[in-house]
Amino acid sequence: MDVNVVIIEDNPHYRHGLETLLQNSPGFCLSKSFGSAVAALDELARLDRVGIMPDWQIALVDIELPQMNGVTATRHLKKALPNLTVVMLTVFEEPATILEAIVAGADGYLLKKTTAPEMLSQLRSISEGGSPLTPDIARTVLSLLRDNTPKGIAGKFFKSSPTKLDLTGREHEVLQCLVKGLSYKQVAAKLDISIHTVRTHIRGIYSKLQVHSEAEAVARAIRENIV
Repeated sequence: MDVNVVIIEDNPHYRHGLETLLQNSPGFCLSKSFGSAVAALDELARLDRVGIMPDWQIALVDIELPQMNGVTATRHLKKALPNLTVVMLTVFEEPATILEAIVAGADGYLLKKTTAPEMLSQLRSISEGGSPLTPDIARTVLSLLRDNTPKGIAGKFFKSSPTKLDLTGREHEVLQCLVKGLSYKQVAAKLDISIHTVRTHIRGIYSKLQVHSEAEAVARAIRENIV
């Protein structure tokens, strides 16, 4: 079954390139393409009024959008469609914005210079439960999350640690796999369990870490040396 992708990008040339890539790549379907977050949210509101649930599975969202930026748009998109996977697109690696996007609910973060084959590879990975972060961005995020000073950038966005995590042994193993960047399918294979069981453990991890996305769970695990 094809993965339905929506694009929210104000640069017409880059947006057209993404549209062409998705329209000509087996396994993907371009659901919608918008030049602004406002237009995308207006479409969601229109569909809601007539009782239609959009088929959007992955949203590629530019971080620098007119009227409403990508971080704010992510909050609205996640509220309207909790199961939507949001991948931020940006030209530059801005550490504070990366963390802000993760806390807003972004599931991944890719640089616009990512090649077409790598873009498709990342999209396939997240369709299987992965959380895409380019190597350069991953290093930036990990560096920030290891800064435990009260005034550090990470401290600005994350709440204090839960008083008691109580992760089970299996939940700890699953979390370790997520930190290594494994997809749900890869976690299931490595631990010899079903993907359904992986998802069950991840729900438990989210609850105990007080997070709402895989990216935020990984960020918290690294920052607080949980794994």
